[in-house]
Amino acid sequence: MIETQDNKQTQLSQPQQQQLLSAETRIAPTWPLDQLIAVNPFWGMRDLPFDAVVNKMSALAQVRMLMPVVFYLEQWQQEAISEQALQQSAAHYAVDRSTNALLNWLKKSHCGELPHWHTLADLLDRYRSEHKMPWQEEISHQISQFCAAHYQQVQPILKQTQGEDRLCLYRHWHETVSRDLGISIVMGESGLVDYFKALPTSPESLIALAVDTLGIGFNELSDYAHMLLLDINGWASWAAYERWQADLAQHPASDMRALLAIRMAWELVIWRYVSERHPTTFTRIQYHWNKQKLQLAEIVLEHKKALLPRLVFQRALELSYQATLVGQLKTQQVKSEGAREQATPTLQAAFCIDVRSEVIRRALETQNAGIQTIGYAGFFGLPIDYHATNCRFSRPQLPGLLKAPITAIQTPAPQHLATKRQQAGRWHSWSHSAAASFSMVESMGVSYFYQLFSKVFSLQQTQHPVDSHIDSRKWQLKQGEHEVTVLEQAKLAAGILKGMGLTEFADTVLLVGHGAHTTNNLHEAGLQCGACGGQSGEVNVKVLAQLLNDQAVRAELIALGIAIPPQTRFIAALHNTTTETITPYGEIDTEITRWLKQAAHLARVERAHTLAITGKELSEQQLEQQFIARTKDWSQVRPEWSLANNAAFVVAPRQVTQGVDLQGRVFLHEYSAEQDQDFSQLTAILTAPMLVTNWINMQYNSSVTDTHKYGSGNKVLHNVVGGRIGVFEGNGGDLRIGLPMQSVHNGDKWMHTPQRLSVIVQAPTEALEQIMTAHPVVKQLVENEWLYLLSISPNCNEVRRFDNSKWELL
Repeated sequence: MIETQDNKQTQLSQPQQQQLLSAETRIAPTWPLDQLIAVNPFWGMRDLPFDAVVNKMSALAQVRMLMPVVFYLEQWQQEAISEQALQQSAAHYAVDRSTNALLNWLKKSHCGELPHWHTLADLLDRYRSEHKMPWQEEISHQISQFCAAHYQQVQPILKQTQGEDRLCLYRHWHETVSRDLGISIVMGESGLVDYFKALPTSPESLIALAVDTLGIGFNELSDYAHMLLLDINGWASWAAYERWQADLAQHPASDMRALLAIRMAWELVIWRYVSERHPTTFTRIQYHWNKQKLQLAEIVLEHKKALLPRLVFQRALELSYQATLVGQLKTQQVKSEGAREQATPTLQAAFCIDVRSEVIRRALETQNAGIQTIGYAGFFGLPIDYHATNCRFSRPQLPGLLKAPITAIQTPAPQHLATKRQQAGRWHSWSHSAAASFSMVESMGVSYFYQLFSKVFSLQQTQHPVDSHIDSRKWQLKQGEHEVTVLEQAKLAAGILKGMGLTEFADTVLLVGHGAHTTNNLHEAGLQCGACGGQSGEVNVKVLAQLLNDQAVRAELIALGIAIPPQTRFIAALHNTTTETITPYGEIDTEITRWLKQAAHLARVERAHTLAITGKELSEQQLEQQFIARTKDWSQVRPEWSLANNAAFVVAPRQVTQGVDLQGRVFLHEYSAEQDQDFSQLTAILTAPMLVTNWINMQYNSSVTDTHKYGSGNKVLHNVVGGRIGVFEGNGGDLRIGLPMQSVHNGDKWMHTPQRLSVIVQAPTEALEQIMTAHPVVKQLVENEWLYLLSISPNCNEVRRFDNSKWELL
């Protein structure tokens, strides 16, 4: 007999609530498709050592944070792992073996499936007929389809009977599943719906009941809840995104607890249904269930032992890369000693720190000795939201870590342009809706067929309807309802110039944002500027150029100690990372135009082989056309490699890295300790850009090491969920997060080598320690080895790495 539990609710204690909260905060957010930015999926576990998370995640949910054994053997054979680094890594883990013994140890290490924690659905599927739908598969499908309907943002699918504007996720699910007779039919289990009807109607009561019924002890609760959330990790990550945005808006709210209740409700239904309907099977799964609860610590230790050889080789791979990079910097410093200091440069160009900028900067600098390039965060220090003119559309133009206090809007456009944009926006929204592939094509008939035909065969370039109307009109900056004053603009500009290290000015200073252009690519925003919130940097550079060219702002800057020469012009420009073209938004002389064009060509030649383009056999024009064609081709799944193979972040003057071929693997941020006496600029870099680079690095790593949990699969099979939320691979399963396989693999090999970021800073170790002490997030990332922190001396002859709470000389 099924008994409704609402009348005898059990309450969660405060310590239990804290255990659940701990599990919920372990899940990192995922951003929607139109604002897609890279995220460290283990961000919520940065307070734990990297190695401990590797072992725990493997034991809880078979999450892979390391590569297979064969990968490390290949890296050794290709000499990407040096013998010296291997021995250093072995010593770090207190493993005393010869090099040959280490290789044999790796080869013999456990490669099969290790025991791990199982949900009740997992345990029950062991005894389920192969002719019936597996419980685990149906749970994933049902929860995912429900969440897609609940969060649908284009056209609501499920109607809520209650009159509330925002119905609780759990209550909405309970209402829906209690009427779904199809689950019993699909599962071949009669009367199953009655067990859902009997569940408590509040998430807190459900969790309390499930914890009590399943016998989840206090010490197991956090891990059990975390495991269940990992079972629906895609939607848990979306709930974490909503929580993140609510926190930025200072209105804390989250569906995470409700989502956990939904997943736990399935566990409770299975327990109660099987105990009453299949008592023999229940006895078996109850035995395994109680046994594994007592064995979690032993299971983690077993994973730790099995994964240790790979951890040794993983660290050796990272130390080998560090040694190579440091050697390059030292060699470059020796070559540059005695070189004359360049006077006021002929041209200055500030680029985003994005690794793709390293290639184009190097190519540009080869055009003339008077060209100076600068690396700075891609949003150029402007904390703005872009609001489109004459409509309600807005979007952030800054890192997802931050909230924008300033709104940037262009002065009103002619009404016909606003109308045209609104029509294009409606078309864009409709064409991306779930039903578009059917209703839109049918209703538009031959006219839409013509558009499809022309796009496929004539390769016409398309653009987002909002971006297409960003032009040369003046920008207005507002904070709330008030315009930002000239003095406030000057202070903002002063901080940006100091951050760039600009004390002398060329006659022309290019402010180069970056963006990408592709066609038929759901993950296009992931190719844009992550520092601009997954958007092109066009808005930011245009706003900054206006600020720095404004005579009133310049007058205020003089009072702030910054004098910009009257002849200096700041020109906004955009680097198209897919084609390597740099487009200036202003008049530049013919010589600079020639430099930009030649730099773009050299960058294409360097990148051509990674895109299977035979650049050496093509003329300059033919090569450019090959790159442009990739942006228009509907069938192109690899338009560019974005930030694949990123490996390091160098915070130092450009002289430290200038002339070194860093292979597009290094983020470069301008920094001079001499000009930063209080280390406020360094603090800003380590607490913002460094965190963003960690997010990028770890998302690329995880998308390779565990393509199932943290990668979004085959982009050819993707279907949009909720217009912008994310994608399904095919028509169901969990919400897929992370990078598509085509973003990290070329069909033959991985294009990204998973390794933790090496952060090399030209600053005193004392300053770095002070910043770590003052900022727990930085301290956690460094001390728990989510990245490596290295200090390089002014002459680059000494490099120290922070290891085991002390600095070690390399």
